[in-house]
Amino acid sequence: MANADRKQPKQGFVSRLLEKHAQVFFFSLGRLYRNPIGTLLTAAVIGITLALPAGLHVVMKNLNAISYSWEGTLQASLFLTDSTGPDRGQNLAREIGKRKGIEQATYISKDQSLAEFKALSGFGEALDVLDDNPLPAVIVVVPRRDLGPDAIEALIVELGKLPEVDFAKLDQKWLERLYSILAIVERAILLIAGVLGLAVIVTVGNTIRLDIENRRDEIVVMKLVGAPDDFIRRPFLYTGFWYGVTGAFIALLLVNLALIALAGPAARLSGLYDSAFTLTGLSFGGVLLMFACGCGLGLMGAYWTVTRHLSKIEPK
Repeated sequence: MANADRKQPKQGFVSRLLEKHAQVFFFSLGRLYRNPIGTLLTAAVIGITLALPAGLHVVMKNLNAISYSWEGTLQASLFLTDSTGPDRGQNLAREIGKRKGIEQATYISKDQSLAEFKALSGFGEALDVLDDNPLPAVIVVVPRRDLGPDAIEALIVELGKLPEVDFAKLDQKWLERLYSILAIVERAILLIAGVLGLAVIVTVGNTIRLDIENRRDEIVVMKLVGAPDDFIRRPFLYTGFWYGVTGAFIALLLVNLALIALAGPAARLSGLYDSAFTLTGLSFGGVLLMFACGCGLGLMGAYWTVTRHLSKIEPK
């Protein structure tokens, strides 16, 4: 019984603390509700600010998906020596196809290479003048998607050392350039997100500062009756929290509206390339992260402003 009596005040303290926070939670929401236009304008500014880095993140996510599908089209050509016959070339293609890291290996004979070159180059009549077929047989190798650039290059170098292979060619420079560009864009998005995060803090802080000035007399009275700074600060912190939540919701709405507007043209473009690619939006984790950033930035802006200005308001 004695132990139970000792624990009871602690439970009462926690319940009273939760009750106070709940009161301030809904009190701050009610104040914003009574000023809908000002609240909506501030939240819209925050939402637009958050929507830009979120939208750029969605763009990067879709570009990465496209580049991942392009990796499947990355091919290496193994040009065979003239002494390698068709039977040996087909057997070699099957052997290479069974190697680790190889998705597919296809043998293309000299006659097939010539027919394809005639169809694509437009020099069919000129090639008919030649007595012999100058084109070699080729084995087209498709590496596995999960291989990195270094592993693919090492694999092609190894295949190029086979006695039947004259030389091997891998055209991956375009893919490396794409990855370099995407890396620069990702770094730029992080910088933009950091700058816009500061803009959200300043926006919330300026709004809270005006609210503090409007409630200066009320704050003076609370200090006169002995109210601690934590008690006075709490409603402003919840106000910053609500600005962040509302701004994140508006940002999510803007990103989804942009995706809906772009879905049709993107589907038509992918159809022209016989691709099943479709635009994807923020994942569930991305949505949670955006709301967490909105709430965190709102609280930071409110805390920074209240701490600076609350100490300047003292009863005379």
